[in-house]
Amino acid sequence: MNRKSSGITAGNPIRCKAAIARKAGEPLVIEEVIVAPPKLREVRIKIICTSLCHSDVTFWKMEHPPAIYPRIFGHEAVGVVESVGEGVHELVEGDTVIPIFLPDCGECTDCLSEKSNLCTKLPFRLSPWMNREDTSRFTNMNGETLYHFLSVSSFSEYTVVDIAQLTKIDPSIPPNRACLLSCGISTGVGAAFKTAKVEAGSTIAIFGLGAVGLAVAEGARLRGAKRIIGVDVNQDKFELGKKFGMTDFVNSRNCGNKTISQIIIEMTGGGADYCFECVGLSSLVHEAYASSRKGWGKTVVVGLDKLDATLTFNSFEVLHSGKSLMGSYFGGLKPKSDIHILEKRYLDNELQLDKFVTHEVDFMDINKAFDLLLEGKSLRCVI
Repeated sequence: MNRKSSGITAGNPIRCKAAIARKAGEPLVIEEVIVAPPKLREVRIKIICTSLCHSDVTFWKMEHPPAIYPRIFGHEAVGVVESVGEGVHELVEGDTVIPIFLPDCGECTDCLSEKSNLCTKLPFRLSPWMNREDTSRFTNMNGETLYHFLSVSSFSEYTVVDIAQLTKIDPSIPPNRACLLSCGISTGVGAAFKTAKVEAGSTIAIFGLGAVGLAVAEGARLRGAKRIIGVDVNQDKFELGKKFGMTDFVNSRNCGNKTISQIIIEMTGGGADYCFECVGLSSLVHEAYASSRKGWGKTVVVGLDKLDATLTFNSFEVLHSGKSLMGSYFGGLKPKSDIHILEKRYLDNELQLDKFVTHEVDFMDINKAFDLLLEGKSLRCVI
């Protein structure tokens, strides 16, 4: 890593190490790379900690577009500002920040409204480039272009991120916890807090108990939910889920001749008030919708399915049941403002970030993090 002070490196390329994915599903390769200086409204940051999210694994496995290689994955992270590009006034050298894949420009109608977190000026896209211009800030030592991932690419000692995708945070939060606020945990907690607005005393059902699903449970616990039902194929997830307020468990492999929704309706006397689909399967979205109570039940789609997956509902059922179905991208959170609420919850010992970290590995052992997640042994592995 280039260890010169940022005052010297500012405006110049930085040579450092990055973990590069060169082929789908193959181990990442640690290589020397060149990270260009930030351009207009961009910031170069030194990554302190990053963590492996299931989205990284999903795209790492892809062989066809939007897959592209060679690529630097990673998007859950925390870092320190090394230098800023032209037009950046919100951050200065030395600020502690977390990059977030969802832009928040602070200027468009959506970003100025509390009703949406979907920026219009810089809409989210699965692009391998920087957001404001289709170019990369990464090359290898031979000048080969290396592609970005979710406009973050945190599996590098340094990276360049648009100012719209950086949130300044309290530096007193341990880095190996702060990085969790960057994506998955915030998404799950936000889905309960912001999208569903779970009410105290309510009953919720969560389909899929990975890190995001358990974060939904944590969010529902903080909102005062009375009953939290987890649904998963892994029986061990029940004991784990209890740490985050889960009260009941349904093993979807042991339902006999009943559907999951029939079991949940029987358990709850009519259905759950709030249902969350956290796997990314259209079939589970239908089960979650069927599991929600008539009249006021809300089903929140949090999981990412295949890009061409579709949902089919009976029109009369939708009309007659009075239920609602909604999507929740990044938990409905506005990166520039709502993250600070979660930050305070953690500092006040309310939000249990610590319990999500099951493993930590050195950057040079990054492939071990992939192995642990693929084997179902980790919730969050901090790198």
